[in-house]
Amino acid sequence: MNGASREALAAARERLDALTDNTSVDAANLAQELAAVTALLDREVSLRRVLTDPAQAGEAKAELARRLLSGQVGGETVDLVSGMVRSRWSQSRDLVDGVEELANIADLTAAQQAGELDSVEDELFRFGRIVASSTELRSALTDRAAAASAKGELLRSLLGGRADAVTERLVVRLVTQPRGRSLEAGLESLSKLAAARRDRMVAVVTTAVPMTDGQKQRLGAVLAKVYGRQMHLNLDVDPAVLGGISVRVGDEIINGTISERLEEASRRLAG
Repeated sequence: MNGASREALAAARERLDALTDNTSVDAANLAQELAAVTALLDREVSLRRVLTDPAQAGEAKAELARRLLSGQVGGETVDLVSGMVRSRWSQSRDLVDGVEELANIADLTAAQQAGELDSVEDELFRFGRIVASSTELRSALTDRAAAASAKGELLRSLLGGRADAVTERLVVRLVTQPRGRSLEAGLESLSKLAAARRDRMVAVVTTAVPMTDGQKQRLGAVLAKVYGRQMHLNLDVDPAVLGGISVRVGDEIINGTISERLEEASRRLAG
């Protein structure tokens, strides 16, 4: 998002955080309602254009949102969406992206309140690795000809009872309402949102053999010192690493594997 949209989303996230700090608010239900609004705005192109029209007064757009949503969703959701359409958005689609992000944050907040946020982070990462390793599963989940309901049933059969309810809801929404994103990009975005709930960064760590608890703690402490923020480790085991460790934080790769050093030595010899 650019300029105005980024500022509008930041303000909306602050309002959501203030709302969900109140333990009487059902964050999971709020997430479900915001997801329904996302689907509505994604489907009704003319509506979202009206709600983001810079020529219209903010209060007039907020009143339209209230009339449309009142009685369909709860008052908290109506207030959040009304506040969002008062703001200026660079593109109409940015509003839909913003409401969707609030829905995902609300679900992650529900997990955090239940003490399950770490589990959800790990499950999202593991699901991503499963999809990456199974061409057949990825094809089934991304097949544009397949009905969304069929994809949802497949996911519920895979995740039901094996993953946190929040993980299941997030993944089902992502797969059944991809909105032009790749499955991998969507999972990475969810992982980053989950980490941000604790102001943490995500490090994808690949090793040849599983790390011990002590090694995880030491690596986490080192990375936190380097980046100045608490770090959540997503761990992956790949025998091809041949020893050492590979760490990816965002777009930055810290590579200390034996295979990488062998390749570097070969390049030097060839040069």
